Amino acid sequence: MYIAMNRFKVSNGSEADFETVWSTRDSHLQEVPGFVEFHLLKGPQREDHVLYASHTIWSDYTAFEAWTKSEAFRAAHRNAGGNKPLYLGHPEFEGFEAVQTVK
Repeated sequence: MYIAMNRFKVSNGSEADFETVWSTRDSHLQEVPGFVEFHLLKGPQREDHVLYASHTIWSDYTAFEAWTKSEAFRAAHRNAGGNKPLYLGHPEFEGFEAVQTVK
């Protein structure tokens, strides 16, 4: 299993707009081999932002890497630059390979 996360520092007062962008976009993930599930996570509020993370689970790193090189990836991120006013700085990517799973 591979988990891909992006952290976003969303400007205070922009939370609803940020969530709308994510809930209304066509991610194209369901059509990508190896995709397992996606979560948009809302974290703690800080002085100037609220922390969010996009959390995507993949069958393995190879499936994630193929997604990043696909037309579906380009389509899903086509308008991402227009949302920059909603958050501070660039999203911070973190990728994790699962070393233990407990169910």
